[in-house]
Amino acid sequence: MSNKLQKISIFNILNSTFLIFAAFICLMPLIHIAAVSFSSSSAAAANSVTFWPVEFSLNSYQYVARRSAFWAAMLTSVQRIALGGAINVLLTILVAYPLSKETREFRFRTFYAWAFFLTMLFAGGLIPWYMIIKQMGLIDKIWALILPGAVPVFSVILLLNFFREVPKELSEAAFIDGAGHWTTLWKIYVPVSTPALATILLFSLVGHWNSWFDGLILMNNPKNYPLQSYIQTIVVQRNFNMLTRREIEELATISDRTLRAAQIFLGSLPIISVYPFLQKYFVKGIVLGGVKG
Repeated sequence: MSNKLQKISIFNILNSTFLIFAAFICLMPLIHIAAVSFSSSSAAAANSVTFWPVEFSLNSYQYVARRSAFWAAMLTSVQRIALGGAINVLLTILVAYPLSKETREFRFRTFYAWAFFLTMLFAGGLIPWYMIIKQMGLIDKIWALILPGAVPVFSVILLLNFFREVPKELSEAAFIDGAGHWTTLWKIYVPVSTPALATILLFSLVGHWNSWFDGLILMNNPKNYPLQSYIQTIVVQRNFNMLTRREIEELATISDRTLRAAQIFLGSLPIISVYPFLQKYFVKGIVLGGVKG
């Protein structure tokens, strides 16, 4: 018995060590970016920064703090994930529930399921996509970043498969008690599907937060850019048309590497702060104690 416990203890130690090492490898890029952002311009230019700031400096953050365009883009992204995340989850639930039913309950389930699935394989193309959004009058509006992807088909597939695993006895008992589909959905299916809903919500938040291409295409006014589009314009394209002359002069006194690192690090903080609150749901069971005896 003691040998068995000793083997389990050794395995736990080795497993924990491996997981800590793997987690550190995943965090290394972010730690390096943070270290560069808090380092001096000379240290960053000399490539002497690894995982700890060299000659600690807040100059880059002070410059970013004075950039109203950065905070306006941050606000746009926050609005986008708040509206986009809520709409994505709501529509995913409303689409996945009927598609999770048997054909005898929903006659055209297979047809609609394939109709949604084919949209993952074939797209109309960038130009028709842009023309439809323009004709709807959404250009330069926050809804242009939300409505085109309002129904994430991949999340629908995940959730409908999750709904199929919910014991039928639960819904049958609800129908016997006089509940309709609407009550069954919100009183039974949604509460027991918290892990799946947390997963698709996280997918939605990360997708909206990291998206930058649609902001460049659908926003003619740079003031309406979401954060990632703003960072892509300043950091990647190095387009300084959005900067005033004074800001350009201030930028000349700051290392380009530390400034980019500061903006990237600030841009990643919100989604990183949200993840721990959703991660705990990933390890929960699908339906625990839903049907007894």
